[in-house]
Amino acid sequence: MVLVYSDDKKLALELLTKATELAKELHKKVIAVLIGHEEYAKEFVGHGADVVIVVETSQHQFKAEEYTSILQTIMKDHGNEIVLIGSNKNGKELAARLAAKLDAGCVMDCIKIYLADKKLTTERIVYSGNAIAVEQFTAAPQILTIPPKVFDPLPKDEHRKGEIIKKKIEPELSASKILKIHEMKSEGVNVEDATIIVSCGRGFKKKEDIKLVSDLAEVLKGRTVGCSRPIAADLKWLSEDHWIGLSGHKVKPKLYIACGISGQIQHIAGMRDSGVI
Repeated sequence: MVLVYSDDKKLALELLTKATELAKELHKKVIAVLIGHEEYAKEFVGHGADVVIVVETSQHQFKAEEYTSILQTIMKDHGNEIVLIGSNKNGKELAARLAAKLDAGCVMDCIKIYLADKKLTTERIVYSGNAIAVEQFTAAPQILTIPPKVFDPLPKDEHRKGEIIKKKIEPELSASKILKIHEMKSEGVNVEDATIIVSCGRGFKKKEDIKLVSDLAEVLKGRTVGCSRPIAADLKWLSEDHWIGLSGHKVKPKLYIACGISGQIQHIAGMRDSGVI
């Protein structure tokens, strides 16, 4: 069985693309896990899941310890050999904890996943994009995290059949507690979904010059302005919503225009999959 989980719906649909490919090669089934959000179950089936497990639990807010326990229970019941987890902040913590609990191998931020000599093999960017590490699992279970925009979701098949299972799981409560959550202030910019991005970098002399980029984005009907690390992190001329790069957002627009950006590998890692650069 190939198990898929992410608390980000878009990312989960992307993971299902690779999961169905692996499952077909290994003659296995794909299980997608939803903790809450029962309304997504049919959509997950349409995008490749053979089984969708909707977990009914009182733990609706993400908490790594409890969510690890939930996935452990599902894996024990279904014998999952490969686990694909969305590589966002919550997913990385979840994958690491799950691997430690199961004494299993775990590879973070995979950009390629395939079978070589009948072994699950992964590739990931290391040394700030200067090299690719090729790693191979030697035993199951095999846990991987995959960042956004690595795979495109499969087209939805409205006629596809799959099994939807509701499962009550109450994990053992951990000693830690979430006291308060502060929402990050956002300018409402979503560079990850933009089809046209015009970005600026340290080549701009003053903050007011960013209007040149903004005007160009408007003319191109892209209306999305991106930036490299110095503009968001050092100079703070734009919010981190605009930051594209290894530590910022990974984007995949049809057109990416870089103005006054030196092309450091950290920035390239965030926009290298763009259609036209």
